[in-house]
Amino acid sequence: MSEAERGTTEDKVAELREALREVIDPELGYNVVDLGLIYGIRVEDGRAEIVMTMTTPGCPAAAYIEEGVRQRALAVDGIRDVDVAVVWMPPWSPDMMSDEAKRHFGFA
Repeated sequence: MSEAERGTTEDKVAELREALREVIDPELGYNVVDLGLIYGIRVEDGRAEIVMTMTTPGCPAAAYIEEGVRQRALAVDGIRDVDVAVVWMPPWSPDMMSDEAKRHFGFA
């Protein structure tokens, strides 16, 4: 991968991360990125791989959130395919939230 391609990929990952801020956890009313639910994003040849978690394994909104992440990612220009993997390790904790989210929920 050339430097120009790498820059484009990094830009696309940043664009995806920003787009995923529009996906709101319906129980918490806050976006999945700042909640720390997105563990990783990888983009290659128009295919995005997103690794994420939920706040708890029994999250009743898990399917809704996962599909929201998939649909929002597919709406990003240049993304033709999306794979969303929900993982439980490491387990989510409030420490994973952004500083802004921690302030919002009274953790900071």
